[in-house]
Amino acid sequence: MKRMLSIGSALLMLLLVALACNLPGRQPAATPAEPTPNRTMTALFELVQTQVVIPSPLPSATPQVVINTDTPPAPTPLPTSTAVQPTLPPPSPTVTSTAALRAAGSYVAPFLSEAPKLDGVWDEWKTTAYPMKLVVFGKENHTGKEDLEGSFRIGWDNTYLYLAVKVIDDQYVQNASGIDLYKGDTIELLFDVDLLGDLNSRELNADDYQLVISPGKGSVSGDKEAYLYYPTGKAGTKSEVKIASEGGSGLYRIEVAIPWSLFGITPGDGQRYGFAVSVSDNDKEGENVQQSMVSMVPNRRLTDPTTWALLTLRR
Repeated sequence: MKRMLSIGSALLMLLLVALACNLPGRQPAATPAEPTPNRTMTALFELVQTQVVIPSPLPSATPQVVINTDTPPAPTPLPTSTAVQPTLPPPSPTVTSTAALRAAGSYVAPFLSEAPKLDGVWDEWKTTAYPMKLVVFGKENHTGKEDLEGSFRIGWDNTYLYLAVKVIDDQYVQNASGIDLYKGDTIELLFDVDLLGDLNSRELNADDYQLVISPGKGSVSGDKEAYLYYPTGKAGTKSEVKIASEGGSGLYRIEVAIPWSLFGITPGDGQRYGFAVSVSDNDKEGENVQQSMVSMVPNRRLTDPTTWALLTLRR
């Protein structure tokens, strides 16, 4: 009986201890090996709910727009030189802009409504007189203005190209003729009839002319002659060229009418040609020789038409 009472007392004590452990406000200490409440499935479920809320139509979409807006736009390309070209001033008139075609300069031949009288006198010439005093050959033989210098005037009509030349020459010597004509006191005209067709060509071709004119054999009053050297296929004396001269040693004048047919062209207002006018000198009475030459262009070279000047016909 006593043993049963002891067992009953022990059971009662166990019951009391169990009840004491389950009283309100009493929680056992968490065991570190077990998850805390923040790591339970409930907490995980709450995280899932938070993620589900993100795609909802809340202002959370706004930051995406802001991010795209804050991205700097692509830089606008700067205008190229081509883009600004239309704003440049219009080009200059043709006569001015074509001056650059020939570095030796630009000249104008006015239309002559009345043909000049070919007598060696300049009275009826009202056109500009252009100087020829640049020594381009025989500098060692040229002693100054009195030895050789000149000026010329030029004009045109539908039939002829007119040339008037005044030459200062202390001694007139011309005893040559034909192919040797240039070995005496003479006038030379270089003429490129197809300027734009071979603008940059530095050699003679079939459209480049060299015409040499003698004021007179033996004296200014002697027989006149014009000899064409180039193109070589047309070379020879050209009797169709009209020549008149007057004067003598010290100063002489010569007027020339060259038919356009010699060049095979029909003239017209605004037409442009390459050209150069020069004067040759010989002071050796007993010898046919070209001693020196003065020209209107500084670097006259027979075989290089780019050294010639530009001539524009104006009506």
